Amino acid sequence: MSRTVERAVEIFKKHGGILQTSMALGKGIHPRTLYGMRDDGIIERLCQGTYRLSDLPPLSNPDLTTVSLKIPKGVICLISALSFHEITTEIPHAIYVAIQRRSKYPQLDYPPVRVFQFSGKAFSEGIQTHRIDGKEVKIYCPEKTIVDCFKYRNKIGMNVPLEALKFYWKRKRPDLSKLLHFASICRVSNIMRPYLETLT
Repeated sequence: MSRTVERAVEIFKKHGGILQTSMALGKGIHPRTLYGMRDDGIIERLCQGTYRLSDLPPLSNPDLTTVSLKIPKGVICLISALSFHEITTEIPHAIYVAIQRRSKYPQLDYPPVRVFQFSGKAFSEGIQTHRIDGKEVKIYCPEKTIVDCFKYRNKIGMNVPLEALKFYWKRKRPDLSKLLHFASICRVSNIMRPYLETLT
C-alpha cells in the first residue's frame, strides 16, 4: 500500500471509516486515490457519493447511517424511530425522516426514504443523538415518536401508535409528563387522552 493510500486510510479512520466524496476531497484525498481505493477494494460504496473502509465490521444499521450522512439536518422519525426503540412489530420498508418545513434535501437512490416536514417545536424537540457505526444519528425519543405517530395516524394507520404506546408502557420507563408535553406541542392531546387514561 502506497504512502498516499495509507494517509487516505488514516483520514477515513479519523471519521469513523465513512466519508462522503466531497468531504474526502476536502480532507486532501485526491480523486484518483479515492477511486483507486474503490477499485482495489480498500473502500466500498455505501450509496452514491459515500464510501466506507471495507475491512470494518459490518454496519449494524446501514440505512440509518446512510440517511443521516446524506440528510444531516434530518431526524429519524415515525416507524423507523419506533423500530430503533424496539416498540413496534412494524417493519419499515423505507427510512422515515423528518426535516424542517421548506428545507431542501437530496434525492437518494438508496435506501428508500419517506420525508415528512415538521415545523417549530414539533421538529426541534425530543431529538436524541445516538452513535451508530461510528456516526451520530439524530432520532426522536420514544415519547416524541409515539406522539408523532398519533399525529400522522392517517398516513401510517391508527394501529401503529396504539401498539407502540402499549409496548412503550410495558418495555420502557413510561413518562406520562413527557407524552403529554409532546402531545400538546403536536396538538393531539385530545386524541391521545382516552388511550392514556386506560394505561394510568
